[in-house]
Amino acid sequence: MSVLTTIKEMLQASTQSTNRGTTTEQSKGAYWCDDCSERLLDTAVEGDEAPECPSCGEEMRFERSPGSTGCAC
Repeated sequence: MSVLTTIKEMLQASTQSTNRGTTTEQSKGAYWCDDCSERLLDTAVEGDEAPECPSCGEEMRFERSPGSTGCAC
């Protein structure tokens, strides 16, 4: 097997599945800690309140994931 064939197979395998997560719940974004660069998916957080950062304890801010246009605004 050549290196090019191996790379081609890896790229094909990485684009075949549109379901990247293990949950069936669709993520709308993630919580982010600016101080620690910690990130938590919204699907991993219980409740509607912003969670505290596991590293520093500060409140995390919510960041939306990019939509179909590629814009997160």
